[in-house]
Order: sequence, then C-alpha cells, then structure tokens
Amino acid sequence: MISALAASLGLEITQPAFWMPLLMMVLLLALILGGTLFDGFDIGVGVLLRTAPASERPAMMVGLSPWRDANEFWLLLALGLFLSAFPLAWGAMLAHLYVPLMVTIVGVVLRSVAFEFRIRAATELRAKWINRFWFGSVLTAFGHGMLLAAIATSYQKDAPSIWFGLFIGVCAVAGYALLGACWMVMRTRGVLQSLSVAWARHSIRWTAAGMAAIAIALGLSNPAIFYKWSSSTNLALASLVWVIMLGCFVSLDMILTRVTQPKYEMLSWMPFSFCLILFILMLGGLSYSMFPFVILDNLTLWDAAASINALQLVLAATIVAVPVMLVFNLLGYRRLFGKAVKV
Repeated sequence: MISALAASLGLEITQPAFWMPLLMMVLLLALILGGTLFDGFDIGVGVLLRTAPASERPAMMVGLSPWRDANEFWLLLALGLFLSAFPLAWGAMLAHLYVPLMVTIVGVVLRSVAFEFRIRAATELRAKWINRFWFGSVLTAFGHGMLLAAIATSYQKDAPSIWFGLFIGVCAVAGYALLGACWMVMRTRGVLQSLSVAWARHSIRWTAAGMAAIAIALGLSNPAIFYKWSSSTNLALASLVWVIMLGCFVSLDMILTRVTQPKYEMLSWMPFSFCLILFILMLGGLSYSMFPFVILDNLTLWDAAASINALQLVLAATIVAVPVMLVFNLLGYRRLFGKAVKV
C-alpha cells in the first residue's frame, strides 16, 4: 500500500520528500492523541464542576494540580509542529475552522487563567474562579466537537451541517465529562467517587451517539471514505472496530454499576482505561479515513508539507523536544492511575 502510494506521487519510499511528511504526520497524530487523552480528563473534570456540590469543587481542582502543566504541553507542541511542518494546510483550514478555533482558544485561555488565579485569589473569590474554569472547560470541549464536526462534514456551511456541529459539540462535552468522571472514579473514594459514577453513566449514551454520528457523517459526506470502509478488504476491520467500541461502552456501564462496592474497588481503573480505548479508536478511525489528505479530496499531506530543508530543521527540533517531553510527562503521570492520597 505504501509503495503504491509513493509510486502514485512519483516518489520512492526512501526519498525524504516522501517519508519526512509522513513521519511528521505520525508525530502530529501521536501528539494530538496524547493531548486529547491526558488533557481530556482535565477538561472533563472542569466540565463536571458545576454539577458537583460546592463543598467538593475545591477538591476536584486540587486533584488536577499535579498534571495541569503536563496536560497543556501536548497540544502546544502539536500546534507548533503542525504550523512548521504543514504551513500550507494551516491557511487553507483556518478559513473553514475560524469559529470553532476561536471558541476553543477562548476556552483554553480562560481555563488556564482561572486555574492560576484561583490559587492566588482571596478565599471569598475562589468560587468565582472555579466557575470560570468550568465555563472555559465547557467552551474548550464544545469547540473541539465543532472542529471534529467540521472535518467530518468536509467543512460544509449549510444549515444541517451547522446543526450537526452543535450536536457534536454537545456530545464532545459529554465525552470529556465521561473521561473526567471515569478518571475520578479511579482516583477518589466515598462521596466524590459515587457522584463520578453517576456522571459517567449519564455521559455514556451521549458519547456513543456522538461517535456513531461522526462515523456516519464521514461516510455520507465523502463517497471515497464510504467505499474505503465498506470495501471487502476493510469491512472486517470496520466491523471489528465497532464490536470493540460497543464492548467498551457495555463494559463501562456494567463496571460503573459495581465499582463503588468494596469487593470491586480493585476494578476502579477499568472505566478510565475503556475510555482511553474508545478515544484511541475514534481518532485512529478518523485519521485512517482521511489519509492521505489533510483536507479531504483537496490537499494531501505532501502538498501541504514545508520544504525538505524546513522539515529537516523541524525534525531536528522534534528529536530534541520529544524525549524531554516524554521524560517530563512520565515523571508527571507516574501516579495517574493510582488512588489519590488526599483529594
């Protein structure tokens, strides 16, 4: 498959003009996946703040503190890599994604400012900054959903696409809430764990609906994607992916009904792990559906890539930055899956 793709571009696999843009895209997808998963539970906890009793909200914020800096680093590095490695794609996509990007950026900035100001604010003002952190989290999640919907519908601007974007925005908020709730199920005990179980179970169906809607929209909006997944060679793979995702959703619901019981406490890590699998499969399926295009049927990753000299410079910087990031994050995330000593 890769050989045929290289031949269709008039290139050899060993030529830097072929493998360097491909390598940059693989690194970019890995960074986006890491940011979605690890910043995702951070966003999810923020989304759930207003549904929690006021007495529990400070504990939820404190629980995020060890990972806040590490969580933000993934997407910042991904954005820098995308801008430097695929500059032609940025301009082409920005015209279509202006509104969801603005919503996302406002949410991210508000979240960061609110989190830091809450720490430094007077006691009587901290509740206001917690509410602003919640609002920034909702904006960020909703913006991500709108971005995903725009990509899935090939940037269409008609009324059905706008309503679809709003629907996927709501589903994205639910998806991040599910991820954050399952993380708290794993990390907490007592009242907060019981509340997290209830939040997670309410979020499951909206998350499933959003993932199914994205898959359907991808196939309906682009015949090539429909053919790719419905062809005899890929139909078995598509069926396997759907079976795994269905199994994850069912297992999530079943485990959440039991996890607060003392004899099932050892399984508290499983809901969060199932959420990670679901997000990985969704993003992996979206990436495979779009490959080799950055903008469907319009701009391939080789068309959008910077010059070879520029890519070599980006690759050299990435080789330095990524190991540092991995060490930093491994140190930060080494206690991610354990129970909090005090939350």
